[in-house]
Amino acid sequence: MPRANMRNPAQPLEVQRQIILASASPRRKDLLAQIGLRFTVVPSDYEEDMTLQLSPRRLACFLSSKKAEDVAVRHRRALVIAADTFICCKGKLLGKPATPQEAKKMLHILSNRSHQVITGFTIIDAASGIMVSRSVATRVFLKKLTARDINAYVASGEPMDKAGAYAIQGFGAVLIKKIEGDYFNVIGLPLNALASELRRFGINTLQPKTVDTLV
Repeated sequence: MPRANMRNPAQPLEVQRQIILASASPRRKDLLAQIGLRFTVVPSDYEEDMTLQLSPRRLACFLSSKKAEDVAVRHRRALVIAADTFICCKGKLLGKPATPQEAKKMLHILSNRSHQVITGFTIIDAASGIMVSRSVATRVFLKKLTARDINAYVASGEPMDKAGAYAIQGFGAVLIKKIEGDYFNVIGLPLNALASELRRFGINTLQPKTVDTLV
């Protein structure tokens, strides 16, 4: 699909066509609502494949584009936003753990070292076919975790639906020594980069508006 070009100055969001978040993630939903977008949640049915032979950042963009395309073909007049987030540590890609044991293994890998949280996001104007994809990386430094730390955190249940088996916005905040880059990217959506790209589609998130999120 062609890439987005600059358009006319943004119209008020009240007259914008439907915006769709192609994700079931409650964290991405909260982040979009935080910047005041009106949107509908329509989860993508695309099944991601983390084994594709692509660089991590290219893979993140590819997976997000496939998620967005899956929803765009069903909503021909909408602006579709999709994203994919995973961890890259010492050449290994870590997604969401499938079991508590896998969560413990991931936390052992991340303990006392830095890793990158990579999010790829895609915006598609389904009416015109214009698409833009970007990736953002944030470096996160975890403290040294004891077996007791890991067992207690996994027992909380929080790691089970989080990339890398931790949530920086939850109990997992106490595992983090520092980060370099976009905090919101670690949660699942780099808001600064997303807002910048939305302007290319005529949407200015800084315009006064009323939040009206539909599910």
